[in-house]
This record gives sequence, C-alpha cells and structure tokens, in this order.
Amino acid sequence: MIFSLDGRLSVCADLVRPNTKLVDVGTDHAYLPIRLAVDKKIASAIASDIRQKPLAAGLENIRKYGCEDIVSVRLCSGLDGISPDEADDIVMAGMGGELIVKILENAPWVKSAEKRLILQPMTKAHVIRSYLYENGFSILSETPCTAAGKYYTVICSEYTGEQIDYSESDLYIGKLNNNNINARKYIHFILKKLKNQRLGLAHSNSDTVAIDRVIEDIQQKFGDDYNDNNS
Repeated sequence: MIFSLDGRLSVCADLVRPNTKLVDVGTDHAYLPIRLAVDKKIASAIASDIRQKPLAAGLENIRKYGCEDIVSVRLCSGLDGISPDEADDIVMAGMGGELIVKILENAPWVKSAEKRLILQPMTKAHVIRSYLYENGFSILSETPCTAAGKYYTVICSEYTGEQIDYSESDLYIGKLNNNNINARKYIHFILKKLKNQRLGLAHSNSDTVAIDRVIEDIQQKFGDDYNDNNS
C-alpha cells in the first residue's frame, strides 16, 4: 500500500501541474515524486539531494514502488546538476528560506515563464518573498498547512519579469488572508514570532522601530483579531 504525504508535502503535490517534468530538490527519501508517479500525475521526476545517504534511501523506495521509469535520482547541490530542459515544476520543501534563495540565485534559468516554483520554507519565508518580489516573480498563491503540530506555508510562484511593490505585511504574510482556519493560525503564529523578536530587541536595548512597523502593518491589514490582546 502506498504511503501518505504529510501536510507540507501534500500541499506541494497538489500544486504540481499534470504531466509536468518535476524536480524535487532536497528530496530526502523521494516520497513526493514517488507519490506523484504512482498517482500518474507527472511525466518524469528527478529526486535530487546533496547527500548520498538519503538518495540511496530514495532509490530504494523508487524501486520498491516500481517508479524507475518515471523517477530518477541525482546527486547535486541545489539545481547545479539540473539542466533547464529537465524541469518544469521545481519543488523545494523542508529547508530554510535563505538556502532556497541561494539555490534560486545560482540557477538563473528559473527566470522563465514556463517554470513553476513550489517553495515550502521551514524558516524565514519572508526572505523568499522579498527575493521573489524584487526579482520579477509573481506569487500565484500561498497555502498554509501544518505538520507535526507546526505551521508552514507553501508558496507557488512563476516568473513574469515585473518587480512588485510590497508592504511590510506582504513580506511576512504574503498572499494569506482570513479565509480559513489554517491561514488564521499561521498569521497568529507569525505575529507571535515577531513579538518575541521585538521583546528580545527591547531587552537588549536595540531599536524596535522596524519590527514595530511590521507588526502594526499586519494588525492594520487583518483587524482586531490580531491586536495585542488577541494574538
């Protein structure tokens, strides 16, 4: 019986386009491409990782579920070992936002309207949004999700070539709104983190003006449910 994906990878899988050539960067055990191959959603997939051990485990899983004709493994750093014609949809899940940005910066060929980026940062999602906004990418959607009791977002993006103006709240909340419970939980989670950062700055007698502005912008955008008494 085929395995189920966790909340993060399930969202990523839903955003992959049908019959696409998929690259799963930092694939670990290749669960995402295997699931999509078994479901007959993708044309091909490269499961890449910088480490040999998870790739070996991924290859074992690929063989276990009979996906060798669709999914292959690739030992490489980020997208360094991937050619543009091998990738339509690129998933980067389970790594930090700064690392995701570094990988994108090292692969200028992702700046193509034909490519889709599906990005699930574990930390510093605001760094990814800033990079996307300033480098001609449009954020098509953001989908909040949970895994192991923690809150995450999955950013779906494509290149348009147009820089996008953004507010302080856009960097930290992106395309999320109040339309479902997971989005509201994620916004509260981000506000709590920002307020903890502000508290740390205040204790060290550091300037809190910038972070105060971010918090106020989010609260103004989303209303009373997110003020200091309720978030």
